[in-house]
Amino acid sequence: MSHAETAPAPDRTLEFSEPLDSVNAVVLDNVARITFSRPPVNAVDIRAMREIHIAFSEVGDDDEVRAVVFTSSGGKAFCAGADLKAFAGEQDVDLAHRIDEGMSARRAFSAIRHCPVPVIAAVNGAAIGAGMAMAAVCDVIVADRTARFGATEINVGLLGAVNYLRRMVGEYRAREMFFTGELASAEELHARGAIARVVEPDELQAAALEIARTIATKSPIAMRLAKDAINRTEGVELEHAYRIEQDYTARLRQFQDSREAAAAFLEKRTPHWALR
Repeated sequence: MSHAETAPAPDRTLEFSEPLDSVNAVVLDNVARITFSRPPVNAVDIRAMREIHIAFSEVGDDDEVRAVVFTSSGGKAFCAGADLKAFAGEQDVDLAHRIDEGMSARRAFSAIRHCPVPVIAAVNGAAIGAGMAMAAVCDVIVADRTARFGATEINVGLLGAVNYLRRMVGEYRAREMFFTGELASAEELHARGAIARVVEPDELQAAALEIARTIATKSPIAMRLAKDAINRTEGVELEHAYRIEQDYTARLRQFQDSREAAAAFLEKRTPHWALR
């Protein structure tokens, strides 16, 4: 290695407020990679949902993180839904969860959706039930060609997350899939605009990281404001939503990054953001 060359920076493991068994996160080049691992098919129980909630609630507190890639280990499933055996035998739950057993899922989905920075889902294999919902609340979805999506709870005596399915496929296709338990391919969801890219399995992580790294080059202040604004205006009446966006634009203009973005564009150079 020449003196002019430097070794690549190592991944930095993120530390959370408590040890997590099924979730880990590392940061490299301002991108956090959160990996869910619960073999054999990454099905979720209450503890796993709690850990996903913790990871996404806390990752945005790290100023170095500008984008997140959310993926899972193994090739069979991104997440195969609820672990029915675990839920049936779950004893280690507090009173609130015994009263409201759906609380852990809602908290996990909300933490992903409201993560302060954009989240790119890298979906490998099946994303069913809770897995489909977790992908649906990400900001961008990349999937490999083996990926399948659906809410198959009707097949096991449950009712699932049809509103998350609506985000992916639209009203009438969601009803058909919800009632029949049918799965949709990654290619179908790409055609419907829900998936940004469909790639070969060995290209999945690189494709998701490419999008995340592009996002990470933008102003971190602007990106966090943009994420908050897009969430706050979803489903809001058009004129009211635009007023909210204008308010966020006014907030952004108070920061040096706004002036730097304009100057860099006019001077045809790379911008230098306030937070490095």
